[in-house]
Amino acid sequence: MAVFNPQAFSGSLNTGLQPLYLIHGEEDLLRLEALDLLRAAARRHGYLNREVLTLEARFDPAEWVAATQSVGLFAELKLLEIHIPGGKPGKEGGEALQQLAADLPPDTSVAVVLPKLEKAQQQSKWFAALAANAVVVEAAAVSAAALPSWIRARLQQHGLEIETDALTLFAERVEGNLLAARQEIDKLALLHPAGHTLTLADAEAAVANVARFDVFQLASAWMGGDAARLQRLLDGLAAEGDEPVLLLWAVSEDVRTLIRLTAALKQGQTVAQVRNSLRLWGEKQQLAPLAARRIGIKRLLDALQQCAAIDRMIKGAENGQAWPALRQLLTALAA
Repeated sequence: MAVFNPQAFSGSLNTGLQPLYLIHGEEDLLRLEALDLLRAAARRHGYLNREVLTLEARFDPAEWVAATQSVGLFAELKLLEIHIPGGKPGKEGGEALQQLAADLPPDTSVAVVLPKLEKAQQQSKWFAALAANAVVVEAAAVSAAALPSWIRARLQQHGLEIETDALTLFAERVEGNLLAARQEIDKLALLHPAGHTLTLADAEAAVANVARFDVFQLASAWMGGDAARLQRLLDGLAAEGDEPVLLLWAVSEDVRTLIRLTAALKQGQTVAQVRNSLRLWGEKQQLAPLAARRIGIKRLLDALQQCAAIDRMIKGAENGQAWPALRQLLTALAA
């Protein structure tokens, strides 16, 4: 399984198409880019017949047979895209995917496109069958730490460089929204000639504030002790008018996770041993143990009580305002 790299993937398509591709992951932009590169390569290599099949939980056998077994009038090479937008093909669909992986249609290159999958879906028989026979491309999310490098590399493709301050501003304004980041990069490429080094003034003038303030990004901010990023995310969520219910739920779950992690570590277990049961995936695997040690069990238990009090504020059972209370709680946890 390879994390999507446009240059590497494009290069692999120069010699021809493979019978099966599996494109999955949470980053919409990268899935689209991988698929665009595959479509362009298909046209270059003579796959002029393109068919798209959307596979839902409700399986249509007739549609499946028509898409996977039909041959064009002049037996052209075909690119067959199978999109599973919900990530769950259902029982019959899963069985059909297993059969497809074992017996791929002739003169056809198949691309199965999936969103971010839960662990149970990645352990399913149909996914395992596809992954074992496919070129697997993972459209993994670009973390906040990796975003500046991603932006710089994309700008360099247009012959542009960028000053450090300008890059910091750019990353802050497009955090969590790669599609918007690409649009801003394309706009800067139109505004400035190749060889230009973007300054802070260039970035301020051109880059819109298009950050997607996701409540789940907050965990990495406060667990990592990044107070400045935390305040920026909270300001964004408040400005977007988000209700605090989902935010409180996410914070409460993360605090409980740190409490359980602290107990497990005290009993001699390792992070690797409890990773799956505590859902310590992605950045949380590194940040959670550090946060648990930094914050300490007493403050974590106090934080859980504060979460309960904020929940009562939201329900009108206790005096106080939820947003200021949440901000105070998270700022203390990040300290």
